Amino acid sequence: MANERATERATAQVKDTEPTIGRLVSDASRGISTLINKEIALAKSELKVSVKAGGTGLGLFAGAAFMALMFLILLSVTIAHFIHWGGSGLALHWAYLIVTVFYLLVAGVLGLVGYKKVKKVKAPERAIHQAQETSALLKR
Repeated sequence: MANERATERATAQVKDTEPTIGRLVSDASRGISTLINKEIALAKSELKVSVKAGGTGLGLFAGAAFMALMFLILLSVTIAHFIHWGGSGLALHWAYLIVTVFYLLVAGVLGLVGYKKVKKVKAPERAIHQAQETSALLKR
């Protein structure tokens, strides 16, 4: 009887201090799940930065397109005034031409800045690298 109690105590102590295979598998799967969730969060944050830069670039392209449209309208009015040539109204013609060139320059600057912003959009490199490392570790 005393021998059985000693065996039960030893078994109980081993069970309390040593994890079971089920617990180890559960902990490992929970750890992998947490790691995958962290990698997804990293990818989202990197993509958010890239999408923001891309959105700014697209907005600047839209501004450049609007300015180009203004250029075409004012260029048309300027050409019409040059063809009409109202005699002593040279100042008016040159004023329309100056405004037209100004809009063209603004469109050029907006287009250049938008191009540079869109060029900065890139893939989430750190998240991809982390995913590759995780994949390599899991294959081992």
